[in-house]
Amino acid sequence: MIELTHISKDFGKDQQQVHALRDVSLSIDKAEIFGIIGFSGAGKSTLLRCINLLERPARGTVTVDGKELTALNARELRRTRKKIGMIFQHFNLMPSRTVAGNVAYPLRGSGLGKKETEDRVTDLLELVGIKDKANAYPSQLSGGQKQRVAIARALANEPNVLLCDEATSALDPQTTKSILRLLKHLNEKLGITIVMITHEMAVVREICHRVAVMEHGRVVEQGEVFHVFSKPEQEITKNFIQTTSNLRKIEELLSENSPVVQLQPGELIVRLSYLQRNVSEPLISTVSQKFGLSLNIIFADISIVEDAPIGGTVAIISGERERIEEAMKYLIEKKVGLEVIKDARISE
Repeated sequence: MIELTHISKDFGKDQQQVHALRDVSLSIDKAEIFGIIGFSGAGKSTLLRCINLLERPARGTVTVDGKELTALNARELRRTRKKIGMIFQHFNLMPSRTVAGNVAYPLRGSGLGKKETEDRVTDLLELVGIKDKANAYPSQLSGGQKQRVAIARALANEPNVLLCDEATSALDPQTTKSILRLLKHLNEKLGITIVMITHEMAVVREICHRVAVMEHGRVVEQGEVFHVFSKPEQEITKNFIQTTSNLRKIEELLSENSPVVQLQPGELIVRLSYLQRNVSEPLISTVSQKFGLSLNIIFADISIVEDAPIGGTVAIISGERERIEEAMKYLIEKKVGLEVIKDARISE
């Protein structure tokens, strides 16, 4: 659906020049939810705006649904853009128009009659769950309701692609979840391709199929969300994942010499991580029963990504050293990531 080939974009000149994008190539499939993440200044928003040519790349080509946008004239580009919806962090609603008026606005010049426009607006508001707010004004709405209006407006011209620029960053966690559920529903119901820009790994984990990680204007890592989460290759990706997991809190407890991490002779602290999709058996209880060990879980952080568990646990293992060694070998054979965090045999 979307093909970006060797995209580069610069701002400024000479000594003030900033290389916002550097030779970025991406392929995004039809009906896919594709996430692009990166810290501030990574170039992700610039890349998103290159997809509909709100920012024209200095080099490279942009192809959407078989049309090379970078080769179109102004009139053709305007027509093609109608099939690319966009929603923003701060909603960008017109305060002087009602909810229905905001949603109807993109339909001007579409050739639809008044009754057809009204029906279309009603259907869209029902689709996003705010049909009862048609006559309200943006100032009367919550943040989540405003974003639902913005989504309905973006869908007015029945686009094939929906671009989301930090669409949940201004929302509280509960509202964010409801908007993500809505986007996932729209993806499944309409078959629309969604590209999401975010700095929140939790958003990617929630609904994206694949993800690209950006740093300094480049895509440094990309792939299926499960693979990127379970086996991150780049330091930037590891940092992102750590921000969404409490499994790293063990390092804080160790640095504080917390009583929680004080070990008895022979004990050790391990971090267990799921590395593949087919981990389904109850490993903690299996290891405890099979090897006669005691496992005291300090932290657990397990999410479902693409219908598979991802994350892991931090636990204190107690028991005979020989049995502990056998248990660790067993876990490794089961494709579980195992990291010894602290070992009571090692002098502190």
